[in-house]
Amino acid sequence: MKALLQRVSRASVHVADQQIAAIEHGLLILLGVSQTDTEASSARLAKRVASYRLFADDDDKMNLDVSEVGGKVIVVSQFTLAADTRSGRRPSFSSAAAPAQAEPLYQHFCQQLRQQGVDVQQGQFGADMQVALVNDGPVTFSLEVD
Repeated sequence: MKALLQRVSRASVHVADQQIAAIEHGLLILLGVSQTDTEASSARLAKRVASYRLFADDDDKMNLDVSEVGGKVIVVSQFTLAADTRSGRRPSFSSAAAPAQAEPLYQHFCQQLRQQGVDVQQGQFGADMQVALVNDGPVTFSLEVD
């Protein structure tokens, strides 16, 4: 399972011209699910994300996690993060989880974040979404678990 974390000053998600999620300060998380991912890997990644320190403290060092700064999170399913891009000119999606496997793991990840005390909003799984964000920094990290 792979999560792309972007520290944002604001972010929103629209589906069919309707806003379904919006935050002012926090993280936009793009989540990719592979065929080998499980609830255990989802829980490990959520715990890691919830405690990942990418917000500045009073000394301007990245020592605070999203909850410590009162931030919120939007989690968006991102099928393309599971692509194999190691060769050729076109990505391969053969290792990406099918929707029937990916959606429950996406929901589980979001629930696990909530259990860690994170204020979570969600995109709409499988929908054509328009995601807008202002990346703060810019700060972007890619986290993976097996």
